[in-house]
Amino acid sequence: MRSIWKGDLSFGLVNVPVKVYSATESHDRSSHQVDAKDGTRIRYRRVREGTDTEVEFSQIANAYESDDGQPVILTKEDLATLPVNRSPEIEILEFVPADQVDPIYFDKAYYLEPASKSPKAYTLLAQALESTDRLAIAMFTLRTRTRLAALRVIDGVMTLQTLLWPDEVRKPEFAFLDQDVQIRPQELEMASSLIDTMATDFDPTQFEDVFEKELGKLIEAKSGGEQAFPEPTAEPEAEGDEVADLLAALRASVSKKADAEPAEAAKPSQPSKPSKSAKGAKSA
Repeated sequence: MRSIWKGDLSFGLVNVPVKVYSATESHDRSSHQVDAKDGTRIRYRRVREGTDTEVEFSQIANAYESDDGQPVILTKEDLATLPVNRSPEIEILEFVPADQVDPIYFDKAYYLEPASKSPKAYTLLAQALESTDRLAIAMFTLRTRTRLAALRVIDGVMTLQTLLWPDEVRKPEFAFLDQDVQIRPQELEMASSLIDTMATDFDPTQFEDVFEKELGKLIEAKSGGEQAFPEPTAEPEAEGDEVADLLAALRASVSKKADAEPAEAAKPSQPSKPSKSAKGAKSA
């Protein structure tokens, strides 16, 4: 991995030199736009409006709108004068209970690596943070933008998770929130039972990107002049009242899971190991 930023993690009077790395990467297949008629590559040019004159990327600036609606051009040099861009620090502002930061605020994740010869200060802060079950709320500047972030520990590595600003999270305004929806006790009990039968520990390795897998099949099939997937058979639409069928659907789901568990436990390859669904039901 290549570091994208280097600075100090500021914790009170303690500065911990760190390198910042992107913690995630895309596994999407690369592609480029072409003319669908013959596959000719599509190219984009940056030209002045109303002309065919191309503008060099280095000569392009951003125009912002002022409070009175006037366009204001800001160059990279102008943005560099912002006071927040002059600090190479990740400043820890406070420590909050981990369960108080809703995941809806989480954005991009970055790994922090100790940049000094001795990782003692880094390790001390990581262990202290992990033992208190709190998140460190921090501010830092990356690529000319000031960002709010949560610092936490994942597998012994301090991880900086940028947070959305409060006004970037939309407030849900849906009509059903004002409706008085009546839930019968037996419906709630049956829904809870279904959750219990499906309860387990989260293991991300058991999931795969089905779209990418099927996209690969489609690419290989089309390159060989074949059809990757047969036309799906249309399923008949269910009839009846949605509310009336809800309890019946829940009961059928619970029954189906209960019937599947004995068969799973009876497999000869795993005679003593219960299924994940069964383990989840016991722990719940």
